[in-house]
Amino acid sequence: MLSIAAALATIALKAVAWWITDSVGLLSDALEGTVNLAGAMMMLAMLTIAVRPPDDEHAYGYTKAEYFASGFEGMLILIAAVSIAVAAVDRLLAPRPLYNVGAGLAVSALASLVNYVVARKLFDAGRRYQSIALEADAQHLMTDVWTSAGVIAGVGAVTLTGWERLDPLIALAVAANIVWTGVKLVRRSVLGLLDWALPPAERDRVNRVLDRYRHEGVDFHALRTRQAGARSFISMHVLVPAEWSVAQGHDLLEKIERDVRAALPGAIVLTHLEPIGHPASYRDIELDL
Repeated sequence: MLSIAAALATIALKAVAWWITDSVGLLSDALEGTVNLAGAMMMLAMLTIAVRPPDDEHAYGYTKAEYFASGFEGMLILIAAVSIAVAAVDRLLAPRPLYNVGAGLAVSALASLVNYVVARKLFDAGRRYQSIALEADAQHLMTDVWTSAGVIAGVGAVTLTGWERLDPLIALAVAANIVWTGVKLVRRSVLGLLDWALPPAERDRVNRVLDRYRHEGVDFHALRTRQAGARSFISMHVLVPAEWSVAQGHDLLEKIERDVRAALPGAIVLTHLEPIGHPASYRDIELDL
């Protein structure tokens, strides 16, 4: 809701800045604000679905809905970039002078400040709730802040130099920058839907836990991880001495699962018990990642 409110405020401010100055660079900045609004509304809708608890039809939950939000936002960014480029090329071919630059830039700077404050809050919320959708929206807003800074500097340079074509050239640079942001968001969403493994730093934390047990004569293989929105899934096969009782093996698995969840809070950990040295225990070793 905060992101939606910020998008509405910045669209209004940047539209005023464009109307005051007639700068296509500031127009490109205002158009990107509409992407922020559409992305924030999609994010709210998908997060509402993502927080639903698991049920009979979705036993692993709905958390992957977050990837639809970030993918949708990435596509909107690409569409906005095309619109910006079209407007910039038209102005490049027929340059026009800018008006009331000081007032327009002041309004645009205020909009950028709003985006910066909201982006920082979204980053904090994304880390707190392990939400990829919130982090994606925060990254987009922070990109918007830097884009706006470039536009403000460029429009100021037009005023100082009198080179009117600098304004559409800046708009083209803005378009290229947000294309890169859109591509990264779409890529991240696709990888998430393809059950991308946990980041290397998180896998290292899991392996450090397992290394403690290896020193006790226990071994592991078929370690697999995946990320589904805010949820992490980890599965592994645990090899123990063949003479252990079922109760001994079960107690060990409980300890391993507890320690892995302590290293990665909120993770879903699944373990499978196998005897060390038994031929059947090693037929699935090719599952190791």
